Amino acid sequence: MLSSSSTAVKNLPLKRRLCFLLKLVGFVSSVLIFCEFLIYYVVIFQCRWPNVKGGAHVAEKETSASILKAIVLADTHLLGEIKGHCLDKLRREWQMERSFQTALWLLQPDIVFILGDVFDEGKWSSPQAWAEDVRRFQKMFKHSVFTELVVIAGNHDIGFHYEMTTYKVNRFEKVFNFTSGKLITRKGINFVLVNSVAMEGDGCAVCRTSEAKLVALSHKLNCSQQKPNHSNKRCSDVEKLPPSEPILLQHYPLYRKSDAECTGEDSAPPEEKNIPFKEKYDVLSQEASQKLLWWFQPRLILSGHTHSACEVLHAGKIPEISVPSFSWRNRNNPSFIMGSITPTDFSLQKCFLPFESRVFTIYCAAGALLVILVLAHVQLLTPPFYFAQRLISKHKAV
Repeated sequence: MLSSSSTAVKNLPLKRRLCFLLKLVGFVSSVLIFCEFLIYYVVIFQCRWPNVKGGAHVAEKETSASILKAIVLADTHLLGEIKGHCLDKLRREWQMERSFQTALWLLQPDIVFILGDVFDEGKWSSPQAWAEDVRRFQKMFKHSVFTELVVIAGNHDIGFHYEMTTYKVNRFEKVFNFTSGKLITRKGINFVLVNSVAMEGDGCAVCRTSEAKLVALSHKLNCSQQKPNHSNKRCSDVEKLPPSEPILLQHYPLYRKSDAECTGEDSAPPEEKNIPFKEKYDVLSQEASQKLLWWFQPRLILSGHTHSACEVLHAGKIPEISVPSFSWRNRNNPSFIMGSITPTDFSLQKCFLPFESRVFTIYCAAGALLVILVLAHVQLLTPPFYFAQRLISKHKAV
C-alpha cells in the first residue's frame, strides 16, 4: 500500500510534464491551423456579391439566372526554377491555393478570369521548367466543371515584346486555350480577350495576327449592335452576336501618365504614385489605347500588370479597373474583384485576402505567449497570480 502511494507521487511530475507538453502541442497546432487554413474562411466569408442596379425590380429566380458571377484576379507570378527559392515558392503557392480554393467553395462563381503574369519565368523557362510550372498551376487553381477558368497572357508568360516569340505564344495558347482577339460570350455578355503584349504597333508577325483578329471581332460586334456607321450591306454576311457592349480583359492597362490619381488602401505606395509610366512597358501606348477604345467602345476594361489597384475613366465614360496582384510576394494586402454582370449593367466589389502583417503579428503574439508559458512552467518566471499572492502575504505580515 505504501509502495503504491510512493510510486504515484514519483509519477506525478512526469504526468504533469506530459500534460503540459500536450497542451503546448495543442496550442501550437491551433495557431497553425488558424493562420494557415481557417483564416482564409474567416476573411473571405465576409465578402458578398454586389447587387446589380435594377436587380430589385426583377424576380429573384430570373435575377440569379441572368446575372453572371465573375471573379477577376491578376499577377499570380508563380515562381520558377531560376529565381524562386523553394521555401518562398512553398509559402506563396500555399497562400494562393488556399485563397483560391476557399473563394471557390464559399462564393461559387460562374467564371474566373486571371489577367496575365500567371508565371514569373514563362518568358525564359525551358520546356521542362514550363511543364513543371503548368503542373503546379493546375494543382493550385483546380476547379469544378461548374466554374470556368479563363487565363490571359502577360509579359512574364510570353515575354515583353522584344522577348516574345511565336513558340512562347503558341505554348501558352495550347495550355490555356487563349487567343488574342478571342470572344467569350456567357449569359449574353461579351468578353474580349486581348494579348496586350502584341499591341506594340510595329508590324511584327504576332502583332499583325493579333490586330487582324481584333479588327475582325470589332466589326462583328459593331454589326451586332447595329451601329449607325455600319451599313446593312457591310453587315449582311456577319454572324450576329448578343448586342451587349463588350468588356475588355487584358494584362497591360491602357495609357495613363502615372498612378498619381489612384486612391484606396491597395493603390500604389505614395513614393511610387508620381513616377511616370513608360509606354509599351508599364502601360499600352497612346496609339494602341486609342485603337482599342475606338474598335470596341467597351463598357468596362479590366487589367493588371501594375500590382496595385487603380480606377481610371477613359474618354470621360469608360471605366478601367486595374486589379492588384494576387500574390503576397508582391503585396501585403492582396485582393480580387467580384463582379455581378448582366448584358446591360455590372457591379464590382473588392474582396481582400488576409493581410500578411496580421498573420505575422498573430504568430509573434503566439510565440511570445508560448515562451511565457514555458518559463512559468519551469518556474523561471513567476506567474502573475502567485506574484500577486506573494505581495499580499508580505503586506499582511507587515
